[in-house]
Amino acid sequence: MGLKDRFKAIPRKWRTPRTILYLFALELLIEIAALALFGIAQPDLYRTRLWQEGSNHGWNSNPNSIIYAYANHRPISTPLPWSQFVTNFNVIISVVALFVLLCKGIMYICHIFYPLLSAFIHASLIALFAVSAHAQAAPDMSDPEHPQPGAPWYITKSCGAPVRAKLKGYCEQAKGSFAVTIILLALFLTYFILSFYSLIPSRSSKLSTCSDTESQQQRPWEMAEVPPTPGTTGGLKSPMTPRTTAFNTLSGKMGGAGGPKGKGKEKEKEKEKGKGQGKDKGKGPVRGPDGKLPLRHHISMGDETYQSPAGEAVMR
Repeated sequence: MGLKDRFKAIPRKWRTPRTILYLFALELLIEIAALALFGIAQPDLYRTRLWQEGSNHGWNSNPNSIIYAYANHRPISTPLPWSQFVTNFNVIISVVALFVLLCKGIMYICHIFYPLLSAFIHASLIALFAVSAHAQAAPDMSDPEHPQPGAPWYITKSCGAPVRAKLKGYCEQAKGSFAVTIILLALFLTYFILSFYSLIPSRSSKLSTCSDTESQQQRPWEMAEVPPTPGTTGGLKSPMTPRTTAFNTLSGKMGGAGGPKGKGKEKEKEKEKGKGQGKDKGKGPVRGPDGKLPLRHHISMGDETYQSPAGEAVMR
């Protein structure tokens, strides 16, 4: 089996096309919400405030420790859940995911959104949103006195008391951003599973593929069984069809008359007839023993016609 045949053997139809349409609609709603939440948080609407609120309650490090470390020339890096990188990264992947959704919809309408292509696309999106989820839930161990071994406090704790009331809305937005990231990650994982499920050939597709393969294999044998055209064997000749044979039979050219020897005999007979007619010129008609002119016998389409000496035709 060649590379072209192997490519044709890969399924190109979705086994659950209606489910894919439902997922498109659900993904559009969630990605619009994700883009709005991530866009509102940029560049630093509530990230530093939540960081400071957790420090006030001893749940994580203090944001001022970064300033002190820079002032004392100590190497330190911003904890991942509180870094500007995570905020910018979330905005970028939300825009990319929305653009990919528009492309997927166009390809699906044009019947070129194949399951194999979908598997590659959603594997990439799974990787991007997995990085985002990991960064948002990363630990903060920069302060040994106030370690945060798990996810940030706004994910693991309630947004109510003892948190300040004016930060409740920001806390809920941060929770919603993380929840949307997890939902999109699960949605892309569902796409990926459906893509692999559609790549598994069904029983009907297997039978159709086998029948197509058998028909392609039998086609040259069927053409080989067709007998060659009569009269064309051994080189290009004038074909002998049944109609040609019938006309040759009626004209008396069957057998040896069809070959070059028969044609030579016909020419000799024509010459003899010409000679006989030349001898009979100027002579009268040949009479029979009784002195009467013989009847001329003609056969035409099964009726016998006799011509009398007076020229009258007699039908029998």
